[in-house]
Amino acid sequence: MNRIPEPVYEKDVATLVRYFRRAMHDIEVELMRMDLSDFRRANALAVQAQIREILKDLDANITAWASTTFPKAAQEGVARSIVSLGVAETFSEAMKIVKFNELNKSLIELAIADTQADLLQVTQNIDRRTRNAIRQAMADVMRENMAQGVNGVRSIRRDFLAEARRQLGDSLNTGIIDASNRRWKPTDYADMVTRTKLHTTYREAARNDAIDRGALYGVISSHGATDACRNWEGKVVKFVADAPGHYPYIGDLPRREIFHPRCRHHVSPIRRPDLA
Repeated sequence: MNRIPEPVYEKDVATLVRYFRRAMHDIEVELMRMDLSDFRRANALAVQAQIREILKDLDANITAWASTTFPKAAQEGVARSIVSLGVAETFSEAMKIVKFNELNKSLIELAIADTQADLLQVTQNIDRRTRNAIRQAMADVMRENMAQGVNGVRSIRRDFLAEARRQLGDSLNTGIIDASNRRWKPTDYADMVTRTKLHTTYREAARNDAIDRGALYGVISSHGATDACRNWEGKVVKFVADAPGHYPYIGDLPRREIFHPRCRHHVSPIRRPDLA
């Protein structure tokens, strides 16, 4: 088989994570420069408005990134199918003749929308947590002033201010809790989600194209995995459940063992499973 480059999305994912890191940094700057010793409602509202603007820009960057990156992943997946099935001799030739069938057009639209929805949960969670942290800090400052009996900078203890700032900073540390009840920082979650969805899009685009060309089987890639994936490397799978032969259907494979989050395995389409 002609050599097909492995799908690598390090730069793409790094770009998306960089958007998140920049937003998180800008939000932290806004939180840390608040004057907690003279905390007023107007100040809190101004900071919250600025944070919303930062998150609005982040959402725009996510949308633009997804709209260009997922079609590219699907294109590369289709190119793998084209070369694997002998329609083109080289990957570069295949990339020039890639066309998306209706299934892959829908796949791309769904991948973009799904990614936007997942990451929107993160930005909404950041907005909610920072708003709550600001309100809590304002209430704590008011109570501290009341306890001291005065309203002045020198009346508020330094350790109190340090703790209030720590709590504000901590509001950025937790992005979302996933279906497995794992807690993620926003940047780590963005990395995991996008890396997983890009590889899934690549894999599914190759599968959809292969089925359209009458190829109903594929071979799982091998790269010396040390986790449970190693048990599936080189295995033949069916692309449709009712394809002939005693091969596992790709849709029934255990996700804890293969094609799990951040999994780099892909599938090369074949026409004759007995020759794999």
